[in-house]
Amino acid sequence: MEVVSNLVSFTLSKVFQLSGLDQNCNVLKTKRMEEKALEVYDVIRSIRDPEKPNTLEELEVVTEKCVEVQELGDEEYLIIIRFSPTVPHCSLATLIGLCLQVKLQRCLPFKHKLEIYISEGTHSTEEDINKQINDKERVAAAMENPNLREIVEQCVTEPDD
Repeated sequence: MEVVSNLVSFTLSKVFQLSGLDQNCNVLKTKRMEEKALEVYDVIRSIRDPEKPNTLEELEVVTEKCVEVQELGDEEYLIIIRFSPTVPHCSLATLIGLCLQVKLQRCLPFKHKLEIYISEGTHSTEEDINKQINDKERVAAAMENPNLREIVEQCVTEPDD
């Protein structure tokens, strides 16, 4: 029975491959991931810098290219953000990562896992900061600090129109 199942599976994959359906499915999947990435970018682009009156988009800390989305399963996605601090010794890079975490957790309407990194070579302590940003316990502890929570809220809250 297993041999028949494997033969049917192999035959169907060849039929899809030869008919071009396999390629069409990959094109549709790629398009869907690009749309999800734009949806994610639309959420993070308006986050304000903790020190400046500008958004992360205006400062080019985040760009459309810094967002990657991968499908994990049925309507579940892995979101990878790679942001670039404005200077290699930016003291607020961890806070920017925290703002990205908070805003995406609040605003994304679909099931997701989130990984946030500093773009390679853009910060002097990127490895340490990447560990902090992606440690759920550290993120939760940081958000319990009222002063830090207030700063994050100011950065992630949308301005009134």
